[in-house]
Amino acid sequence: MATRDDMSVVKRDTVALQTESDVVRARQTVRSWAQDIGFTIVDTTKLVTAASELARNTFDHGGGGEMQLELHDQGDRRGLRLVFVDHGPGIADIDLAMRDGFTTGKGMGMGLGGSRRLVNEFEIESQLAVGTRVAITRWRT
Repeated sequence: MATRDDMSVVKRDTVALQTESDVVRARQTVRSWAQDIGFTIVDTTKLVTAASELARNTFDHGGGGEMQLELHDQGDRRGLRLVFVDHGPGIADIDLAMRDGFTTGKGMGMGLGGSRRLVNEFEIESQLAVGTRVAITRWRT
């Protein structure tokens, strides 16, 4: 099996997440990239849904930040890796935040856990008063 070291970045871009319209632009950008590399409609929808949740969290809970997009080739497969970074308050208890139904806002508390279920790879790091970084990858099937 290929390792992360075997992965090559084919294309890269960054979308600021500072306004409501940036969240919409992030969704549109992810959809466009996924379609361009031949994701199925189901895979595109899953990735766009996860990106929408994480972009919204970055904006609402993190006070804004950015989404980094990378198109990766790894051996015979191709995928999109999205990294959401903010410098907000951070997440005090990541395990609790990943549970369905947990929220610090007005939402349903499905964003982080739901996003994890929609992608092939999910990483989260957070430090109080420093910020949060969530990286997701979806591979083309």
